[in-house]
Amino acid sequence: MGRKSSQRKKAVMLDSDDADNVSSSSNSRSNMIVSGGIEEVQVDKETLLDQCVDALYEKRGSTRENALASIIEAFNSDIQHEFVEKKFATLLQQCLNSIKRGSSKEIALASHFLGILALTVGPGDKAHEMLEESLSPITEALKSRSETSKISSLLESLAIITFVGGKEAEETEKSMQLMWQVIHPKVGPNVATAKPSPPMITATVSAWSFLLTTIDGRALNPKSWQGSISYFSTLLDKDDRAVRIAAGEALALVFEVGSLEKFSVEDKGSSDSSTDEANKSKLILHIQGLRAKVLNQMRSLSVEAGGKGSAKKDLNSQRNTFRDILEFLEDGYTPESSRKIGGELLTTSTWRQLIQLNFLKHFLGGGFVKHMQENEFLHDVFGFTPKRKLLSGVEHRVSGTEKRLYKSPNSVADKARTQFRNKQRMLAQDKNVGCYYTADDEV
Repeated sequence: MGRKSSQRKKAVMLDSDDADNVSSSSNSRSNMIVSGGIEEVQVDKETLLDQCVDALYEKRGSTRENALASIIEAFNSDIQHEFVEKKFATLLQQCLNSIKRGSSKEIALASHFLGILALTVGPGDKAHEMLEESLSPITEALKSRSETSKISSLLESLAIITFVGGKEAEETEKSMQLMWQVIHPKVGPNVATAKPSPPMITATVSAWSFLLTTIDGRALNPKSWQGSISYFSTLLDKDDRAVRIAAGEALALVFEVGSLEKFSVEDKGSSDSSTDEANKSKLILHIQGLRAKVLNQMRSLSVEAGGKGSAKKDLNSQRNTFRDILEFLEDGYTPESSRKIGGELLTTSTWRQLIQLNFLKHFLGGGFVKHMQENEFLHDVFGFTPKRKLLSGVEHRVSGTEKRLYKSPNSVADKARTQFRNKQRMLAQDKNVGCYYTADDEV
């Protein structure tokens, strides 16, 4: 039944340097250059933030860029709840203005800050307003694919804003469709579309997967994601290692979510019951074939030898990732991870949780530790209570995020953990097509 538990369980510990970087970053901002680098002054944090917000109105693009960079650093150093309460509307509108009119660098900074702003305000009316107001300018900005860094920031921002502000599965799928169009653009007569670069594909697939973690497979639109398993399978054969890993994790998540018929081919159905049975049998065989192909690809990637110029760290990352996915697909074991944050362990035990955690860690960068220590929304998402709260006797606060979490698979993490550790295997979890496979299926 798979490798030993010690081999399956990852222990990924955050270095103490991560926490040190947060405090040193905060201290360094006591001397900050404002208004495009014209003068350096000693100011308290709130005054500094006020000056940065004022600088967002300046005509000079470089001034706005510097202001956005300073605001991002301040929000990474501290959770600025009070400042957001006073300046939310201004921050939102100025960032949207930057996305509409700014340079690629300004768009990347503004969109990144919008994601941080959403995580700071947490779920509720403000986050939902952010989602509604941001969709149109982000959609327009995505049409211009001049720079990968800009597109990646827009995709990550859309993912975070939807993750926090989306109230219904339909809203989440709408954002996922926008992402999908980046790598599957709608083409027509006399319309030329540039082929997406590997970094753009990686960013899109990662953002798409992040949002899929929040949806129950049964709630997915049956027409939206037909053929996506086949598409991810083609990505496993690409030369770019980051693309392969992103596609592999997306496939692991798809199989964990279940409802595989919604990710495979369209089942047109028929009023004739005999024809219905024939179509169903064809669908079963097709899904079995897809699963067999994916397993073979992943076996190869899990033992791939390093080629010329291949970075050993990246190669090991690929091997480990695909070994974990294989163990999940074949034996039902999900990768367990453990990260130490402020003396307390943050653990994950499903692909949903692991993908969410890795995406947020990548997005927040140096602000990840601070947010995990103090951001109540993230505490609720991961069921994490910082050590200092335990020591002070402060109970984990159940906030308004319950409204958001009722539809999040993470709200039933204990149930998922039990399911995955028991004899039930991966494909048996698919309630709609689970009958297509048994624990003894051979591939």
